[in-house]
Amino acid sequence: MPRAINSVVARIAIFYVGSVALLALLLPYTAYKAGESPFVTFFSKIGFHGAGDLMNIVVLTAALSSLNAGLYSTGRVMHSIAMSGSAPRFTARMSKSGVPYGGIVLTAVITLFGVALNAFKPGEAFEIVLNMSALGIIAGWATIVLCQLRLHKLANAGIMQRPRFRMPFSPYSGYLTLLFLLVVLVTMASDKPIGTWTVATLIIVIPALTAGWYLVRKRVMAVARERLGHTGPFPAVANPPVRSRD
Repeated sequence: MPRAINSVVARIAIFYVGSVALLALLLPYTAYKAGESPFVTFFSKIGFHGAGDLMNIVVLTAALSSLNAGLYSTGRVMHSIAMSGSAPRFTARMSKSGVPYGGIVLTAVITLFGVALNAFKPGEAFEIVLNMSALGIIAGWATIVLCQLRLHKLANAGIMQRPRFRMPFSPYSGYLTLLFLLVVLVTMASDKPIGTWTVATLIIVIPALTAGWYLVRKRVMAVARERLGHTGPFPAVANPPVRSRD
C-alpha cells in the first residue's frame, strides 16, 4: 500500500506538474491562449501545424478509454456497496463470468444524461458536468480526511490501533486539506453563473443524501453486524456476503 500511494504521487508530479512546468519553460505565458490546448500551441510554434488534429485524436482516444474503464470500475464499486446494503440490490447482480452488469447498466444509463445535456446546452455541457463531478471529488476527499481524523482521535484514545503507514503531520495536515477543499468550493461558487448554480444545488443534494441514509441505515447496519469479524480477499467486500436478489 505505501508503495502504491507513493507511486501515484510521483506520477502526478512527473506527468501533470512536470508537463505544465515544461510548457511554461519552453514558451512565454503570453503565447498560450484560452480555448486552445497548450500542447497545440507549442507544436504549432515549432512548425507542426497538424497538432490540432493529432491532439483531438489523442483526447478522443483517452476519453473513450477512460469511459470504458470508468464503466467497469464504477460497476464494481456499485456491486460492493450494494452487497453492503448501501445501493439498490439489482446493482449487485453479476454475470457467470464475474461481470457486474447491474452496476454497469445503471452507470451507462446515468452517462446518457450527459448526452441529453449536450443536446440542450452544447456550449455549457462540459463545464456543467465538470463542476458537478468536482463536487463529488471534493465530497469524496473530505469524507476520507474526516475518517482519517476520526481514526487519529480513536487511536489517541486507545480504542483503535493506528497503521504503520500514517498520514504525515496528522492531524494538522488533515485540517489543512479540509481548508483547501473549502477554498476550492468557494472559488467554484464565485464562478458565475454555472459554478454558482452548481454549488447552490447542495441545498437540495445534502438533504436528499441525508434522507437516503436514514432510509437505508437499518439495512446497512444489519449487513455490518453480519460481517463483523469476517474479511474476504477484497477489502471492499467482506465475507460472508449478502446474497443478491435476482
